[in-house]
Amino acid sequence: MVQQTEITLPAFKRGCHIITNHVLSRLTELPKAGLLQVFIKHTSAGLTLNENANPDVLRDMDYILDKIVPERDSGYVHTLEGDDDMPAHAKSTLVGSSVTIPISNGRLNLGTWQGIYLCEFRNFGGPRKLVVTVIA
Repeated sequence: MVQQTEITLPAFKRGCHIITNHVLSRLTELPKAGLLQVFIKHTSAGLTLNENANPDVLRDMDYILDKIVPERDSGYVHTLEGDDDMPAHAKSTLVGSSVTIPISNGRLNLGTWQGIYLCEFRNFGGPRKLVVTVIA
């Protein structure tokens, strides 16, 4: 059995945000066993799994990614869409566009401190679309 739905997230400010509950709230009952795959349909935001308990991790991830891929680098050629655009594309490549999580006993089989992150790399990214697939 495969179920698939598209979710539109509200606009989030730039940074990392835990969206696990946004995703789960849009799903019907999960199967006893299977996989949940979440894919973002954008090139300037990403998805990853990380710490869901301490908000300092969210801020530190932003800091680290901004340090790795700074804005206003004189070597960028793609600059017409603003200082945050090309770095957003590079960061989305580094972070990735999807996560896959096992489903066990009708629940996401995440680690104790894991959550799904939306990494919004644009200053004004707007609503983001996710394709959520449940495979049983």
